Amino acid sequence: MSAAAQLTHREHIFNQEVITRFELYNSLFLTLPFYQVKDTGILLPFFSSFCEKETAKLKSPSEIIESFFEEYVPNTDEREHINRLFRFIQYIERQVVLFDAIEDSSFSKLNRPEDTGTLQNLIQQATADDSLRAKISEKLKNFSLRLVLTAHPTQFYPSTVLGIMTDLIDALKHNDINDINLLLQQLGKTPFFNKTSPTPIDEARSLIWFMENTFYYALASIKTRLAEVFDIDDIPNPIFELGFWPGGDRDGNPNVRTNSTQTVAATLRQIIFRCYYRDFRVLKRRITFRGVEEPMHQLESLLYENAFSPKPDAGNLQNDMLDLLQQIKHKLIDENYGIFVDLIDDLALKIKLYGCYFATLDIRQDSRILRKVYDYGLQQPELFNGVTTEYDNLPEDEKLTTISFNEVDYACQLGGDDVSDKSDEAMIKDTLCTIRLTHTIQQHNGEKACHRFIISNCQEASDILQLMQLFLWSGWKKEELYIDFMPLFETVNDLKNAAAVMKKLYTHPYYQEHLKLRGNRQMIMLGFSDSTKDGGYLTANWSIYQAKVELTAITKEYGIELAFFDGRGGPPARGGGKTHRFYAAMGKEIANDHIQLTIQGQTVSSQYGSVETAKFNIEQLVNAGITSALHPEHHDLLDENHKRLIAEMADESYRLFMDLRHHPMFTQYLENLSPLKLLPNANISSRPTKRNGDAPLKLEDLRAISFVTSWSQLKQNIPGFYGVGTALQKMKETGKWQEVVDLYKSSGFFKTMIDNCMMSMSKADFRITAHLAQDEQYGTFWTMLKQEFDLTKALLLELTGTKELMQDYPIEKRSIATRERIVLPLVIIQHFALNRLNQTEDKELKDTYSKLVIRTVYGVVNAGRNLV
Repeated sequence: MSAAAQLTHREHIFNQEVITRFELYNSLFLTLPFYQVKDTGILLPFFSSFCEKETAKLKSPSEIIESFFEEYVPNTDEREHINRLFRFIQYIERQVVLFDAIEDSSFSKLNRPEDTGTLQNLIQQATADDSLRAKISEKLKNFSLRLVLTAHPTQFYPSTVLGIMTDLIDALKHNDINDINLLLQQLGKTPFFNKTSPTPIDEARSLIWFMENTFYYALASIKTRLAEVFDIDDIPNPIFELGFWPGGDRDGNPNVRTNSTQTVAATLRQIIFRCYYRDFRVLKRRITFRGVEEPMHQLESLLYENAFSPKPDAGNLQNDMLDLLQQIKHKLIDENYGIFVDLIDDLALKIKLYGCYFATLDIRQDSRILRKVYDYGLQQPELFNGVTTEYDNLPEDEKLTTISFNEVDYACQLGGDDVSDKSDEAMIKDTLCTIRLTHTIQQHNGEKACHRFIISNCQEASDILQLMQLFLWSGWKKEELYIDFMPLFETVNDLKNAAAVMKKLYTHPYYQEHLKLRGNRQMIMLGFSDSTKDGGYLTANWSIYQAKVELTAITKEYGIELAFFDGRGGPPARGGGKTHRFYAAMGKEIANDHIQLTIQGQTVSSQYGSVETAKFNIEQLVNAGITSALHPEHHDLLDENHKRLIAEMADESYRLFMDLRHHPMFTQYLENLSPLKLLPNANISSRPTKRNGDAPLKLEDLRAISFVTSWSQLKQNIPGFYGVGTALQKMKETGKWQEVVDLYKSSGFFKTMIDNCMMSMSKADFRITAHLAQDEQYGTFWTMLKQEFDLTKALLLELTGTKELMQDYPIEKRSIATRERIVLPLVIIQHFALNRLNQTEDKELKDTYSKLVIRTVYGVVNAGRNLV
């Protein structure tokens, strides 16, 4: 079957399995009598259709809402309108869940394991070619994939809703109409939002649900499959690793405290033991033979105690568990014909993967906070004697020679759980206590439980070395400092300086000794979100690519193994999209043996919400990493002309984006026309929407997620495309258009960047805000945004030789279009409510309209699954 025929076949399946079934079950769903207003389900289809029709006429949201009630529900007052709008929202946000579940239930029919880019496809090639199989086996000895779950609030379903979704997916797979009907009723009665903001521990537990129910099985299954085909049984490299940020990420969430970290580490340990115990119960039902009673009893007692009655001083029991399993395995082989050995091997594999910690708990803090902690230490005579009080004013090179690396066991009591205390003293105490706590976590759960400290906003080598000194002041010993210190370079300027910073570290005598202790491996994190906010989509992508090339070269020069950790969000504006294609496009100029990336927001549920989808997306990343390393000459190796071409486009895009950022209307437009100011009331996250929460809004303080979310709620998605059109236009004007076309056809990196940009644009809908073109205050600004959108769209279609955005990805295009149609009424309601909120002086109505806006945010955010 040709590629075109395969695509047509998949389109047919999508229409049949997803679209048709959604229409069927949605009609069932709308007849369920859930709410106070009995005719809501009957009226909603008319409302949705009315919104589509009037939006196409470029009517304003206020005109649409008012004319709808006048036509369909006449003689009702404003409060009755609001009441009905709330009921519409309740239905629509559940329609989103229904569509998600139907799409997920059809996953295996839409994605074939033998397709190009899958692990099965790679295995088939290796099976037919012994030399390729040997190369892959060798590659796997030094390949790793680390998925790091973060609690960034771009999607937040309560665990109760996640459970219903899981059961609904299963029922839909079998078209069990009775179960589907009951689950839809349960869904209708189950709250979708939190009455209060979740705590960092709540967020951790929400994400642990995915680890326990999907990642635990998916990673073990893939590892087993790799072991069956390739010779990797005896390699020490685990291949797969999980990371975890909730409870450890202080820069992302200033409400995280030492006690939060301690609780999350203990919870991760307890949950993994519960997973082991659950598997053991299956094993116990099968292994009923003589001779294994004692090790089986010991293993059961160990697992049960740590799963249900954990002790705070319990140690790392990974080897104990493996030894007991080995004893049982020997008995099975020697005396029972090896029956059920596969169950032993499966549990042993999981224990090797997850140990007593499940996932590595990363600690992250901003360099500005860490500098304050170091300054505090310099003032303590028991920590540092004879230091100049002018340390802060010293040149960077003198700072590097001033740091003494003396060991002092400075006492600090665990505590600091008062998240309302944002003083420097509280932050200093928390940092020092957390540093000591990491040692305790390692002792109890194993070294891998907590061995990475990420320094956000890292600008100098001293930011790393000062933190190392803080560890030595907190009881750690140089020869036992089992911590990887990881700089995070994110802004455009920091990315440019990253290689110079790392060179200073690589040539520093103490840091060289520390790297030897850590196996001469350096991990460097490159963030995407803030670089997009800082310089725009094109500049962010190119800055990160350049930084990777430079950092790979300087690290290789000093004989150090490099692992990049990519901070990528769900939408393309925050680094998401077809992530595996970025890794597949990495040439030999960029270190790619170890893939590490953040998994967050809607990406968690959309790509890893079930074992089936998790396996598929993890396998794609494995395939991308292996094929990129095996055939670097077949992938991106941009020549100097290509680099100059992209750099020119990035510079032009950056210029336009900076003009936008400095426009006097920029922050005012976001504050008044999007839900930005109301996001803190959404109770989606435990963290504030911006840094320096009590200060007036500044763009540099606004968190990238709040920035991107606000533009997506406006349905304008500016961070995902703005400046691209102008950059392409310049290439036309300077006679370089054909070079750009050739680059798109030949470069996987550039093609992926452009395709993801088109995906971001496909989720924009300027018709909703078209009325602003005539607005006295915002008309000129809106028109400027729309003109860049139109220019970008026209040139991207010309560049790709297509007539519609995402024409080459029709299934994903249809999926996005369906979601956008479902939530269009929510967007209309939101903009109507924001307008009324700005107009009314009635305090009670203001409060009601604020709640109406917030409720729409949930549905719009949750519908924005990153499916492509």
